[in-house]
Amino acid sequence: MRRLALKLIPTAALALLVAATAHAQGEAVAALSAQPFNIVAPFPPGGPIDSLSRILATGLTARYKQPAVVDNRTGANGNIGIDLVKRAAPTGHTLLVVPAGNLTINPTLMPKLGYSVDADFVPVASIAKAANVLAVNPAVPANSVAELVALSKAKPNSMSYASPGVGSGLHLAGELFKQQSGADILHVAYKGSAPGLNDVLGGTVPVIIGNLPALLPHIQSGKLRALAVTDPQRAPALPNVPTLGEAGVKGVQVTSWYGVLAPKGTPPAVAAQLAKDVTEIFGDKATQAQLQKQGLEVWINTGTAFGDLIRAEAATWAPIIKSRNIVAE
Repeated sequence: MRRLALKLIPTAALALLVAATAHAQGEAVAALSAQPFNIVAPFPPGGPIDSLSRILATGLTARYKQPAVVDNRTGANGNIGIDLVKRAAPTGHTLLVVPAGNLTINPTLMPKLGYSVDADFVPVASIAKAANVLAVNPAVPANSVAELVALSKAKPNSMSYASPGVGSGLHLAGELFKQQSGADILHVAYKGSAPGLNDVLGGTVPVIIGNLPALLPHIQSGKLRALAVTDPQRAPALPNVPTLGEAGVKGVQVTSWYGVLAPKGTPPAVAAQLAKDVTEIFGDKATQAQLQKQGLEVWINTGTAFGDLIRAEAATWAPIIKSRNIVAE
């Protein structure tokens, strides 16, 4: 009888755990079904953040039969929208969709930022990633990364690359590329991605490192020439374009990704349910195909794993920001 009891105790404990988990999940679903959702996108309509926010909103509306509104609360490099979510009630109904840089770069770049990822937010899940592309205006006589580096060294201080701003992820990707390749390319900062891209398309600036969703239509039309992607793997949308590693420049692996956060204090069961929702919404094959056409790949990391990802990437960028003396404008 003793041996039988010893076998039954773990089984009973497991049954209790399963029941408790199911109960907590049921309560979380009921809580989330109680009121509308506000999905805060801290950047203007038209970009990846807006697109991903609308997919999330549509999915939550279908699941909980509650309206989910996308609030493009722009300004201050995303900080206005981020602060709004920071101060929201921690019920799981106000969510932030945000790019990696606001979580992994800005805390080092802007010491007086006004928010802390660890202190003010609960990481729910990463949702998608996009390769960054090193591209040139077709007038540039370089068909490979090696040719671009050689051209920049042959004419010092004559070549430049565009970024959407000092301290942006794309600026840091450019500085890392210069450090690892020895390229002599000056940085030209713009206020946002569109102005810099327009100048590269017009030939005012010869080089750009940009997010694939923004550059892809111009690469496909021949208005830009893609030389390499900064992702560890080739981009499905550009299968013939090598990675920087394949092109001979090691140590430059920079991926743009996007994630969902909730205000600090959101109940763990609610955060876990939201992570499950996000996984299923973005795991839909039609959604994946839709995003792939935009140069985005679904990329899910939930809960603790997502929090670890944020901290690890922040620790990677901090010494680069300091060593290159990059200061926010």
